[in-house]
Amino acid sequence: MNFFQAIAQALTPQGIVWTLVIIALATFMHELAHYWGAKLQGVKVNSFSVGMGPVLARRQWRGTEWRVSLLPIGGYVEIDGMAPDTLEDGRMDSAKHGYALLPAWGKVAILLAGPVMNLLLAFLLLGGNFWANGVQSLRANRAVISSVVPDSRAQSLGFRSGDVVTAIDGQALPVQETVKGEQVGGWTRVQRALTVAGPHTFTVERAGKVQDIRFDWTPTVNGQRARLGIAYGADVKVQRVGLPGALAESGRTIVQAVPSVLKAFGNLFARFFTLNLSQDQGVVGPVGTGQVVSEAAKLGGWALVLIGATINLSLGFFNLLPIPGLDGGRILLVLVGVLRGRPLTFRQESAVTTAGFGLVMLLSLFVVVRDLSRFF
Repeated sequence: MNFFQAIAQALTPQGIVWTLVIIALATFMHELAHYWGAKLQGVKVNSFSVGMGPVLARRQWRGTEWRVSLLPIGGYVEIDGMAPDTLEDGRMDSAKHGYALLPAWGKVAILLAGPVMNLLLAFLLLGGNFWANGVQSLRANRAVISSVVPDSRAQSLGFRSGDVVTAIDGQALPVQETVKGEQVGGWTRVQRALTVAGPHTFTVERAGKVQDIRFDWTPTVNGQRARLGIAYGADVKVQRVGLPGALAESGRTIVQAVPSVLKAFGNLFARFFTLNLSQDQGVVGPVGTGQVVSEAAKLGGWALVLIGATINLSLGFFNLLPIPGLDGGRILLVLVGVLRGRPLTFRQESAVTTAGFGLVMLLSLFVVVRDLSRFF
């Protein structure tokens, strides 16, 4: 299988469409929040573009030129006074109107509006999911067998759908353990046990009773991976909740996700500066995102809702990073101006922002290359 065939197999047309739709909506709401952050303070917004690149259509409405651009991969707003003015001789002069005249808190409010909107969308999407489908509590030290293949080795050994594996080879499944540097639930030990040849004992709970299933195992047969014939996953308990409980659980989920998100970004920067293209469970590129969305599209609506929440959560946190060129970096520059008693000049801010934007572009290129390297 060549490179392009591998990518085509990973992505589906439906997944590609949903990826573009989810990212476009997340970006549109992000930029719309910046727009309203400016308008509510009386600052004019010169243009609002849905998409990037060449403009396909434009219309003037309420003092703003609304655009539809060719590439459906983002969007932007041009806020009056945020960029310098161009003089008649072509030189750039620091703006003295609109955004530039706002106090520091007003500037921060505009910049913060975009990431906050993405986090709010993630909060609402997660809350809707919990309200509709209930709150899942994971017992990662238990593996539930969801199905047994007819006439398989598992069926002949006595495995049954609904069995709960609590121990393997006399050792209780842990809640969590480290495998190849990653923290995983103990239920994944089932798969690792089936890569080891020899006698195995699976301790299972069935209808309130505990029993052992013993068997000899050979991981490969005639060069092919042997299959026991079970489908399994973590033991998950679902509790129905009302809207207040769903929103409370959504808030807890987002707060609990902060360390994982920061760790993922930290790993990404560490790999970027060392040019380490190895894969991890952190930040993925466009193909990886499309692959995840393609799988979610097969499962239906709520799986896509959860993907939408994840993308909005990632976009919100990423834009809050204090890197010039991102909203968090612009906020940092505003705060630096407060600490020094006067805002940075356009030349100073432009130099720092350009460097930061260059870093973001290089980081994006690295993510894309690392993403594609999986298919070589």
